[in-house]
Amino acid sequence: MVKVSIVGPGEGELIANGPSQIRILEDGSNTAHRLGIGEVVIPPHTPGPPQHRHAQHDEGFFVISGDVRFTIGEDSRDVGPGTWVTVPPGAPHTFANPGDEPAVMLTTFTPDLYVQYFRDLKAMVESGQPMNRETMAPIWKNYATEPSTEFAP
Repeated sequence: MVKVSIVGPGEGELIANGPSQIRILEDGSNTAHRLGIGEVVIPPHTPGPPQHRHAQHDEGFFVISGDVRFTIGEDSRDVGPGTWVTVPPGAPHTFANPGDEPAVMLTTFTPDLYVQYFRDLKAMVESGQPMNRETMAPIWKNYATEPSTEFAP
């Protein structure tokens, strides 16, 4: 029989990176690494990561609660619960919580390779390194990700 994965409330791998946290619901081990899924919680008035783009994976974001500001290149859009955002490879993007309540998103990574990025980032933070473009650049490079301030070609 094929194994089915069930992750209940409060279960899964919890990774805190600065003020935000991600709970890994699927790290790819149950999907032959085709899919990774995380629940992201962003506190009120919290900026997201520097704008960046991925070369090797798609990201999907489903807003469960709160308000999330997505910035894609030079355009920003505030979205609320029930909104789905797909970011294909090459699209510059970031997100933030401009609201007064925590924002919660379900995030997908296809394939799952970016789940390990969060583990590496957690190790960097736990080692005492600051989170900034200079310290994050080597980690981003490992996952075909780069900082971006303009639209992808």
